[in-house]
This record gives sequence, C-alpha cells and structure tokens, in this order.
Amino acid sequence: METKTALITGASSGIGMYLAREFARHGHPLVLVAPRQDELEAVASELVAECGVEVCVIAKDLAEPDSALEIAGQLAEKGMVVSILVNNAGFGVRGNSWDITIDQDLGMLRVNVEAPLRLTKIFLHSMLTQNSGWILNTASVAGFMPGPLLNVYHSTKAFVLSWSQGLASELKDTNIKVTALCPGATDTDFFTKAGMEDAKGFQGNNVMAPQDVAKAGYEGLMSGETIVVPGMMNKALVEMRRILTQGTLTELGKGNYESTSPSKIKRKRGDVEQKAEVSERT
Repeated sequence: METKTALITGASSGIGMYLAREFARHGHPLVLVAPRQDELEAVASELVAECGVEVCVIAKDLAEPDSALEIAGQLAEKGMVVSILVNNAGFGVRGNSWDITIDQDLGMLRVNVEAPLRLTKIFLHSMLTQNSGWILNTASVAGFMPGPLLNVYHSTKAFVLSWSQGLASELKDTNIKVTALCPGATDTDFFTKAGMEDAKGFQGNNVMAPQDVAKAGYEGLMSGETIVVPGMMNKALVEMRRILTQGTLTELGKGNYESTSPSKIKRKRGDVEQKAEVSERT
C-alpha cells in the first residue's frame, strides 16, 4: 500500500497541505496540485526532506475547464499511475446572494464540483482496471444543511457529500473505496482569505487543527469509512439535523456567518460591485 501514488488538489495550504503530510508520512509518492508553483515547491521540498518521498508538483487552476485533462496528460507523459485521488481544492464566497457575482458563483461550481467530477472520471477508469483505488473528497459539515450568506458554497458541499455516498455505493463490490471528509471550522487561511475572521460562529475554541482533520481523513479513507466527520463539536452539529426543524437549522447556519460587525455584509439588492468576501482558491 505504501507505494501507491496519491494526487492531492489544494495541496499548497490548509487541510490539503496537511493531507499531503499525512500521506507522505505513510510513504506515499505524491502529486500535488494547486495554482501557485512557488507554494507547491515549498511544500514539496519540506516533504522530501522530512519523509523522503517522491513528490511531483503541477501548478493548475482547477477553475480552468481543461485543467483535469492537462493534469492527466502530464502524469501520463511521466508514466505515473494515480491510485489515490484526493479532491480537496475548494473555496467559498460570503455575502448575500445578490451581492455575489455570477462569475464568483460559477467559479465555486467549477472548483468545488466540476473539477472533482472530471478528475474522478479520469482516474477512476484505471482504478477499475486494477480493481484497486481510494478516493477522498473533502466535503464539509456545510453539506448537511443550508447556509445563508455562504449559500452556493454549502450547495456545492451538499453535492460532494451526496455524490460521494452514491459513488461509494456503486463501487461497493469493488476494491475501490470512496470517503467524504466533512470538517467544520478549521484553523486554516480559508476564513482569513474570505474576510471571515469576524464570523460569529467561528471564534475561540470552535475551530479544529488542520492536522487533526487530515489525520481523520486519511484514517477514515484507509479503513473504508464512507463519511468522516472529525471532532465532537462537528459530530454534534450534524446530529442536530435530527432534532431541529429545517427553518431553525437554516437560521442557525446563517447566524454562524453573520459578522460581529454587521456593516461588513452588504444588503443593497442589485449591487454589482464585488462586496462579497472571497476565499482564495487553494
């Protein structure tokens, strides 16, 4: 198992970087994907020095439609076979729906939904031929409930969660495992880049360490779990769906994203200026 190559998207920072560390620690050769070459090379250098694994870096923006095919083409040229696919890249945009541009919404769909679909379609074929493979999709506790003020992001994660469960069922008679990793608030630059340090629901002890999330994801994938929700707080949040009405759950989610400085969330309908706060793609 230690010789299986893992491709990890969004690997230059946050949960993706710690997933790369977790796989490297277990001896897996890596293919790291993110938009910026310099950031990828910095991560790769550390992993080679610390773990002695082979690391290939590919700088691609997954918002570009041909990125998945270009990644596959580069790996084919190198003769590399991907046995473990980690669809981790993603980003969110905070704001009222009328303040967020259609390009921002479509960007989330391309990175959070289309890219995992395309990459999985490409690499699943070789996994089926070998009757062996592992697919880890970073979803979110956001996928379990609506999220006003982070609406499209929640919707993309609901897709990833449902799609992962369905794919796992389709593959249950094979040796290919599919896991949806569903973290909650995590101590990464996601919220900083989104300008969400002031979000009411993500203060103090409400956030997990990214290395703990990555460890839970790796272990869940290796043990064949379909859904992994790391952390007791996150598990409790998911279980609240069974107790609360849909309306109450929706308002609770909205409260998490409201700013401690209410003026930061613009409410002028039809405003086309980019007042929404955006997290950088990783």
